[in-house]
Amino acid sequence: MSENLVIVESPAKAKTIKKYLGADFEVLASYGHVRDLIEKEGAVDPERDFAMRYQLIERNRPRVDAIERALRKAQALYLATDPDREGEAISWHLTEILRERGALDGRAVRRVRFYEITRDAVRAAVANSEGLNENLVNAQQARRALDYLVGFNLSPLLWKKIKPGLSAGRVQSVALRLICEREEEIGRFVRQEYWTIEADAARNGTQFPARLTEYRGERFETDTQKGRFSITGEAGARAAERTILAAAAGQLTVVAVERKPRRRNPPPPFTTSTLQQEAARKLGCTARRTMQAAQRLYEAGFITYMRTDSLSLSQDAVAGIRETIRATWGERALSEGINVYRTRAKNAQEAHEAIRPTAAALTPQRAEHDIHDAEQRRLYALIWRRAVACQMAAAVFDTVAVDLRAGPEPATPADRHLFRASGQTLLEPGFLAAYHEDHDEDETDLESEEEQRLPALATGDVVTLAALRPEQHFTQPPPRYTEASLVKSLESHGIGRPSTYASIIETLRFRKYAEMNGRAFEPTDIGKIVNGFLVRYFETYVDYGFTALMEDSLDEISNGEKQWRPELARFWKPFVRQVRHIGATVTREQVALSREVGHDPATGKPVSVRMGQYGPFVQLGSRDDPDKPKFASLLPGQRMDEVTLDGALRLLSLPRALGHAPDGTPVSVGRGQYGPYVKFGSKFVSLGADDPFSLTLARALEVVAARQQADRERTLRDFPEAGIQVLKGRWGPYITDRKRNARVPKDQDPATLTLAQCQELLAAAPERKGRFGRRRTAPSAAAARAPAKPTPPAAAARKTKAPVALKSAAAGRKKKAAAPRRTRKSGD
Repeated sequence: MSENLVIVESPAKAKTIKKYLGADFEVLASYGHVRDLIEKEGAVDPERDFAMRYQLIERNRPRVDAIERALRKAQALYLATDPDREGEAISWHLTEILRERGALDGRAVRRVRFYEITRDAVRAAVANSEGLNENLVNAQQARRALDYLVGFNLSPLLWKKIKPGLSAGRVQSVALRLICEREEEIGRFVRQEYWTIEADAARNGTQFPARLTEYRGERFETDTQKGRFSITGEAGARAAERTILAAAAGQLTVVAVERKPRRRNPPPPFTTSTLQQEAARKLGCTARRTMQAAQRLYEAGFITYMRTDSLSLSQDAVAGIRETIRATWGERALSEGINVYRTRAKNAQEAHEAIRPTAAALTPQRAEHDIHDAEQRRLYALIWRRAVACQMAAAVFDTVAVDLRAGPEPATPADRHLFRASGQTLLEPGFLAAYHEDHDEDETDLESEEEQRLPALATGDVVTLAALRPEQHFTQPPPRYTEASLVKSLESHGIGRPSTYASIIETLRFRKYAEMNGRAFEPTDIGKIVNGFLVRYFETYVDYGFTALMEDSLDEISNGEKQWRPELARFWKPFVRQVRHIGATVTREQVALSREVGHDPATGKPVSVRMGQYGPFVQLGSRDDPDKPKFASLLPGQRMDEVTLDGALRLLSLPRALGHAPDGTPVSVGRGQYGPYVKFGSKFVSLGADDPFSLTLARALEVVAARQQADRERTLRDFPEAGIQVLKGRWGPYITDRKRNARVPKDQDPATLTLAQCQELLAAAPERKGRFGRRRTAPSAAAARAPAKPTPPAAAARKTKAPVALKSAAAGRKKKAAAPRRTRKSGD
């Protein structure tokens, strides 16, 4: 057995490191976190100085047991988890577990930190191992406790005041606020019309465009940022067109030529945040997919550690990159000196290097043979090109700006009309030979890299005015956040850590607080209501500045400048007071953002749209009326703010009587939990794609007839007096009495079964179980074939008690769909 035991987080990383350390080292993986807070109330106890109660993560118990067995045969333990706050915590938790089991007795425990998985880096880290960094551990515990206290107190309050299954988080809720506030900006936006005028000029057979910059001696305004426009209607544009054409008489005169070089410097190497942004723009990857692919590239030894705020590169890395540039593009492509970058991100932690390839000589073309996953290959190429570009020369453009006057020199300035034509030529590509950076659509101040050539022009030259083109435009609202722009905004505000952005964005989608409209986030109704509740009643805790200050405090804890328990106490006392106050004083009606859309013409009762425990619905009447209000759920995809009086009355028109079948059976149409249906007497038939609001009696009878025919074809034998049927099933014929199901023997013709044979087979079959192992209650044969009868959303909401604030979230989670699998990084 090896004398030294090394612990890493993933088996892929363990396999790579094992090759570098040799036979004296055994390398095992912890598979991420080994323990976490208990899933019940009291996991963090503010009354006991924020004591934290942990439990072993059950799925990792076999891993911990294997580590313990291996350690008992070794002399030293090397903890080589990731070199950040989270990795330090994993090492600490594992050490605590092994100490409790008595497995550390007499054995050296060392912390190993490396930022790239190469032979030299790993061996050097082992040789220079240290002790655990308690400040990093304390910072991680503070972050985990903070997230627990926020989530496990705010989330139950959301369940009580809005609907079950919701959640709030220290950073998640601030990200939601950004998305919702941008949507509010879009809603308030008033579109403005404006016009531009462009000229098509020609010289020696070369045509080029020029835009109007001065009209009647004054600056021609088209500033969409400040809302300044010289012409805001077609009449003004046509009048200007006539004036300029008359003055120009078919010619433009060059009055000034300005030529100068323009340099564009290369972008810095990637940090976690900028990698997520650029991968979203260039590769269409979500933040989660980007981090997963980067994690695998790191573990396989292709790139450096991918969770970093640093823009610095080691001297060896810079030397390797510059040598690769020299070999690939020549000496001219190199920057004159080493390009050094400093981060501008708020709360940046520059503990190690930027993200870069571990070997610059491994070009994307060469790496294709070793990286088998297509997405990982594309991401490696992106990282490689960005890292190489950062040490290349600036791109140099030759730019020229030409001012052209309409016609001869006017007698007065008020008759002067000027156009400007701009062109640029790429003289030295520099870093553009390796990399082109993408940008978000709201970054309008960036200079173009596209070439635009102009013919040779000099002052006094006359060019032909081939055409004049007035063009109508409208101002555009601010764009919705994409993953790239949301990550950029969170980072610029100093909110959260880039390593947690992927899980935060995933939670917003999973909770259905926001949906993707193309590649942009659009808040849902429930997202808007949750945000409105938090902003109104917990404004301090979703304030951008407050959240950034909390990040500052966590950073100061990790640097040893602050103690973590006093910081938690400073946060907790006012926070819990507010939670209890809002829980006791705010009603559901105050939170639900109900909106009256008008009055029913037939009854005069108010019609409103509101959010219930089971989703948004419209309501006719109020609970103060003598008659019970009428309810109808919104259609799938329908938004609360889109509902009008006519739309609400249409929803409330169901169920609707259609008439009677030829045999006198009443027929109606309605909407239920599983969609629209036709009710035929006491039977329900799913409607499918037909529109229930325009369905006719004739079509309803066709749907019923088709269902009856399908039932007849499915039923092989029917014994109605005993409630037993022989049916066709997905896996063959079977017998059922709605309590038990029994297979038909293979050698038995199901059509010849007798009642006695069916009863005998059913008696030997086990009783059917429902979800969670509960015994089913047997419905009638007719009821079993029918869809569930619809339940009015508000009535259902009144029958269900909401969870009590400040109770454990664990109990609620057992009744809900499982959340996205937790990544190694805590979710904020």
